Amino acid sequence: MYARPADVAEALRLLASPGARVLAGGTDVFPATGERPLQGDVIDVSRIAALRGIAIGDDEIRIGGAATWSDIIRADLPPAFRALQAAAREVGAAQIQNRGTIAGNLCNASPAADGAPPLLILDAEVELASMRGSRRLPLSRFIAGNRVTALEPGEIMTAVIAPAPEASMRSAFLKLGARRYLVISTLMVAVMLDVDDGHVREARIAIGACSAAAKRVATAEGRLTGALAREGLGEALTDDDFADLSPIDDVRATALYRRETALVATRRALDACLRNEAGGLI
Repeated sequence: MYARPADVAEALRLLASPGARVLAGGTDVFPATGERPLQGDVIDVSRIAALRGIAIGDDEIRIGGAATWSDIIRADLPPAFRALQAAAREVGAAQIQNRGTIAGNLCNASPAADGAPPLLILDAEVELASMRGSRRLPLSRFIAGNRVTALEPGEIMTAVIAPAPEASMRSAFLKLGARRYLVISTLMVAVMLDVDDGHVREARIAIGACSAAAKRVATAEGRLTGALAREGLGEALTDDDFADLSPIDDVRATALYRRETALVATRRALDACLRNEAGGLI
């Protein structure tokens, strides 16, 4: 069965059927399927308007699960979201950005998911709904490993929600790949700085493609807190600050290269953030 429900309630009813799966942009589903037909019941949520919007409130910012990367790029978001928008611009080409969704990127749970690091530095949560009700989980708990999530049968990710950031917060995102465009990440870093009176009041750093799931680097964040906010801020960091990362050898890079590059990329991202640049590919 292929169904295209008109609203979330109908989608949840259909998704309660055993074996049913959600289809949004399809940019991960169809490449993984190859030439084989889709199996089981397919619930296409791409036309549900309630899942597409981006709402900016006083306390939180809500991004609908079916919001596309192009939606995020065009949105008038606070400066703290520049890392997320920079990541959105590096997801495939324009065609993928027009179809691929934020929920699809997170539910696919690739270690190289471009959306995960910038959402982690936003302290984002995911909203999950099913016929049993709805719940919210921190993104750091939702992605449990390589292609592993906390999504339960019959659930759909309806939104990604982040606390409204301070106006003084700035962010940047850098992605390392084998070529300039259309590349799966070898490594990603997202950083956020809150600077007050010339010093770092708060620092947040998340690294992707260097562990089974993107993760915050608490040791490095703590080292930067209170430091003078100046070019070269990242020189205070050392390899030891990234000891919690667990990169692997694969076709894109060795574990050693990823570990060493994590420090270099973080230093560059911090400088970009201080220059008020959103970042991009390196």
